[in-house]
Amino acid sequence: MRRVSKITAACAVTAALALTATACGESSTEDTGSGKGTVKVGMAYDVGGRGDNSFNDSAARGLDKAKAELGVETKELTAKTGETPADREQRLASLAEGGYNPVIGVGFAYKDAIDAVAAKYPKTTFGLIDSVSEKKNVDSIVFTEEQGSYLAGVAAALKSKDGKIGFIGGVDLPLIKKFAAGFQQGVKETKPNASVQIQYLSTGTDLSGFGAPDKGKAAAKGMLDKGIDVIFAAAGGSGAGAIEAVAAKPGAWAIGVDSDQAKDPALSKYAGSIMTSVVKNVDTGVFELIKSVKDGKPLSGEHSYSLAEDGVSLTTTGGHLKDIQAKLDEAKKKIVDGQIKVATTL
Repeated sequence: MRRVSKITAACAVTAALALTATACGESSTEDTGSGKGTVKVGMAYDVGGRGDNSFNDSAARGLDKAKAELGVETKELTAKTGETPADREQRLASLAEGGYNPVIGVGFAYKDAIDAVAAKYPKTTFGLIDSVSEKKNVDSIVFTEEQGSYLAGVAAALKSKDGKIGFIGGVDLPLIKKFAAGFQQGVKETKPNASVQIQYLSTGTDLSGFGAPDKGKAAAKGMLDKGIDVIFAAAGGSGAGAIEAVAAKPGAWAIGVDSDQAKDPALSKYAGSIMTSVVKNVDTGVFELIKSVKDGKPLSGEHSYSLAEDGVSLTTTGGHLKDIQAKLDEAKKKIVDGQIKVATTL
């Protein structure tokens, strides 16, 4: 995939690790590497961490690829629900102080912490996913989530029996509203009489909505009880609960997010109910950053992964989109060509 950037470079990331304890009680995995000159990569996950079946796991795949192909050494730390901004700063600082370079913050919640810590460690390259930092030693990795979500909206409108569609967002924040805006636009421009119910699991600084499968399940069940038959959950680990609820309702469809959730072992029993997933190739951004550091040409600045470059896409696992693929391809072409401008706000 080409990368939209002022700087062009390839990069890599890593993982395959041993469980260990760390400061502040957070979970940590670490691999000792294989000798001098090994690049050490520090990964700071958002709430849910590796194993969330979604956003964090997508980043972890980039780390795993870097480990396999580049032989990097890694350490992984995970945020906890309810922690303070100071906790995030301490996590990043501990990695930088430990000689890890690059240090990658997975998720917009790390933005302020990375700004602060990057200034203290100017010789360390930091990666920030889903937000943009102005610091010179930060690679800001962002995506056009709204474009992939638009295509999911087209699919939802075409697959829904009665045009009753739902969207569950993990937290009521601008990033998640990009998903909601694109999804709603795709639904409405495909089937104007369709309705989209939008619900968030938490608001403001409460990020628990990304790591509460029980809340996702309850929200989805409430929508299903109202006759909604397609539900898109952009809610991190909470999305697993929504998928579980949808799978229990014959004829209903779930749309996954960030990873191909139909292929996730933890969700395999529900795969038949997952119509598609809106994938953000976080793994590519992570891998490219790591490889750039290993190559001695660290990436920095803002790098955006768009639909045109397959930075975002819809998965086809299960073959559920075969009957509507031509219409999805048509919509994708119009977005790439600029005929369709996808909104980023509701």
